[in-house]
Amino acid sequence: MGLKKGSKVSAEFNMSSLTDIIFLLLIFFMLTSSLINPRAINLKVPSSSQNKKPTVKKGITLKVPSDEQFILNGSNQTSESLPKAIASAVNGDPRPAEEVTVVLEINENVSAQVLVDVVSSINDAGAKMVMKTKVRDNKLR
Repeated sequence: MGLKKGSKVSAEFNMSSLTDIIFLLLIFFMLTSSLINPRAINLKVPSSSQNKKPTVKKGITLKVPSDEQFILNGSNQTSESLPKAIASAVNGDPRPAEEVTVVLEINENVSAQVLVDVVSSINDAGAKMVMKTKVRDNKLR
């Protein structure tokens, strides 16, 4: 009798379904990665639940109430004159520049670029920086 075996096992692996899945995953990650903005900076002014004053000995105060207004030790400065004014205030202090502290009080509505520029100017002058926080009212929470 001439009986044939009807089921012969194939040792081949079909890659077409796997390539379809990988292609769909590649398209998914390409589309979702374009929606993410890696240059975005979400900065918020820190807040504190305690009303403590910073322990700074004769620090330099810098207030930034808006993007165009800078008040260094009570005198108004422009964005162009601010780096030189910070450097002269730090150099005018009798202590070494590493021991001079700048107390930064910045409004929460000030743009992130202004904050970065101010902090960069303070770092260039070689001084330390303390950021004054906005006090939260614990009764509201």
